[in-house]
Amino acid sequence: MTPKTPMTRVTTMKTTYYTTLDSPVGQLLLTADESGALTSLSVPGQKGGRTVQPGWRRASDPFHEADRQLAAYFGGELTEFRLEFRAAGTDFRERVWDTLDTVPFGTTITYGEVAARIGASRAAVRAVGGAVGANPLLIVRPCHRVIGADGSLTGYAGGLDRKVRLLELEGLRPATVAAGVTPPGPSCGSASGGRGSAPR
Repeated sequence: MTPKTPMTRVTTMKTTYYTTLDSPVGQLLLTADESGALTSLSVPGQKGGRTVQPGWRRASDPFHEADRQLAAYFGGELTEFRLEFRAAGTDFRERVWDTLDTVPFGTTITYGEVAARIGASRAAVRAVGGAVGANPLLIVRPCHRVIGADGSLTGYAGGLDRKVRLLELEGLRPATVAAGVTPPGPSCGSASGGRGSAPR
């Protein structure tokens, strides 16, 4: 009987492209896949943020449009990003992230409202906070527009100081939001940020 030949598993290595961009909230690290879709945007010191890995390729071409739109956003000329994203997560997290994409510039939403929009129960609010905190695409997928039910800013994976700056950029006064008044403006919270009150 002829012995079986061991099967060889062929693994195709996918290329990750990256670049860094200067911004008012620090140097941004962007990654993209082989199709050019944006897969992450991290800021320095971000909890759970990405760092450059061996094998990544530095390139500028996949990021020209992201660079242009981010510059326009920080310059007060753009209120809605139109970029191709490709960030993988559980079905629950992806539904939360899709909801973040629907929150307009200069407005806020609570964790409870996010839960309601995806058809989750009030008991799922903490899980929603975890999904918001795990958002791999800071700024362009606006988790900074999520606030606590009492108007508190709660945590933010990129740091509350950056959250405040983003809210101010969008015309909000975070001190007013934190005081419990909800003006037409955004606030961003990340349950994984490790600071602030628990999401509601």
